[in-house]
Amino acid sequence: MAIESREELMSKYAGKGLPSFRIKQINTALFDRAITSWADITTLPKDLRVLLEIQVPFASFICVALLQSNDKTTKKALLQASDGAEIETVLMKNSRGHWSICVSCQVGCAMNCSFCATGKMGLTRNLIADEIIDQYRFWNANIGKDEIITNIVFMGMGEPMANYVEVKKSLQALLKYTEIGITKIVVSTVGVLPRLNILLDDMDWPPVRLAVSLHSVDQEGRLSFMPTTTPTFLADLKTWAKAYLEKFGNRNHHLTFEYLLMKGVNDSLTDAKKLAKYVKSIGRVKVNVMAYNNTGVFDAPSADRVDEFCEILRSSDVDVTRRRSMGSDIYAACGQLANTKK
Repeated sequence: MAIESREELMSKYAGKGLPSFRIKQINTALFDRAITSWADITTLPKDLRVLLEIQVPFASFICVALLQSNDKTTKKALLQASDGAEIETVLMKNSRGHWSICVSCQVGCAMNCSFCATGKMGLTRNLIADEIIDQYRFWNANIGKDEIITNIVFMGMGEPMANYVEVKKSLQALLKYTEIGITKIVVSTVGVLPRLNILLDDMDWPPVRLAVSLHSVDQEGRLSFMPTTTPTFLADLKTWAKAYLEKFGNRNHHLTFEYLLMKGVNDSLTDAKKLAKYVKSIGRVKVNVMAYNNTGVFDAPSADRVDEFCEILRSSDVDVTRRRSMGSDIYAACGQLANTKK
């Protein structure tokens, strides 16, 4: 069944003539953690509050399970939508003590990357913008009253570029109704180049940061574990990345390539040198290196190998960050989301 947005439901039940200032009041209130129901929005007339309470769900999901990692830095929620579809979303505390959230944009994923548990689920459906936004609202209501969410990453379940319109709507709302700025939001993609090319000319696309899951600069190697890799992907990505940096690149806005190290697959020192050469041929690109998180398919390299890999990139003047794994004990780390309740 089609999932209707709050705006569609309000239009259906409250009438198409709902004034724009009322819509603004409602949207502003939805991002206020002190407001937990339609009845709490006292700026609205009582009859409208009653109508909304009856006809329009205040939140898109109910929480089915909530897990916390042993080190208490990570929480994972399993959320169920009105049609029974389930997704996972993650809350993480970084080294500076700030909260970041990882949101999903689809139920499952069609990309079928070998290292990713979500990809093995297949795709059930896209999330609508309200469902993406409500992951932020869920976590915002479940942190301390003096704590705030400072970062959002679209790195949960699903491929954002395959749900382009709804992801864009959610970004616009998050930027409008929260204090989170464009450099604090990252959208991650496997590199759906037809959509990425549209993005270059889309004046309505918010200029948040983008991260491309690269994972190999060997065409056949990448194809072996990322089946969406097109025959000319690496050359086409380079062309796109240069155009992207020309349009968006500045001191505060860079492009990131994500590189997941898998033992014996893409973690050799030769792989590191090839990656450095590829990145340097593009321009100001940051590389985010992480070790594979267990999904039962590959093995993670040793910590020493990760260090060696990163050092080769640094010695080639590549801006590299080593991302630490968070929440792997509750299957909340990168690539592990698959609607597990334990």
